[in-house]
Amino acid sequence: MQHHSNPANELNSSISQSLSSHIATNCLLTRARQISRVLTAIYDDALRPFGIVAPQFSLLVLIAEWAPISRSELGRRSRHDRSTLTRNLRPLIVQGWVAEGTPAGDGRSRPLSLTVEGDALLRRAASAWSSAQSHATHALGNESVDDLMNIARELALRAA
Repeated sequence: MQHHSNPANELNSSISQSLSSHIATNCLLTRARQISRVLTAIYDDALRPFGIVAPQFSLLVLIAEWAPISRSELGRRSRHDRSTLTRNLRPLIVQGWVAEGTPAGDGRSRPLSLTVEGDALLRRAASAWSSAQSHATHALGNESVDDLMNIARELALRAA
């Protein structure tokens, strides 16, 4: 059986490949997620001895900063969707590092705050965070770190 090439299929394949190459090379989302995975791995490695991963540590820090705070307000401020927030918050509560207070006047909102154990964990893990921060800064370079921090500040202001 003889194989016949179809010029239309070859053209579509070429256009599709060119399009995917363009997107793969220039997509901000793809690059941002790549950076996020690299940074998350750096912080996860540093924080692992403390029984916590980077997203959980970030929540611990935010709760320390904003407590008492409801789950919904924490989700809004940190840009977490409900399921991601719940998945990362559950181990913090189970381990006794974060406490949910008694329901507020609306009967639903239960303010989150660090426990004494959570505060102690934050203090113990601070040197690991500092080490990860140095490693990440070295990996990205000081100028890129400054750029990322400025972008994050500007986005927060635009979203407010």
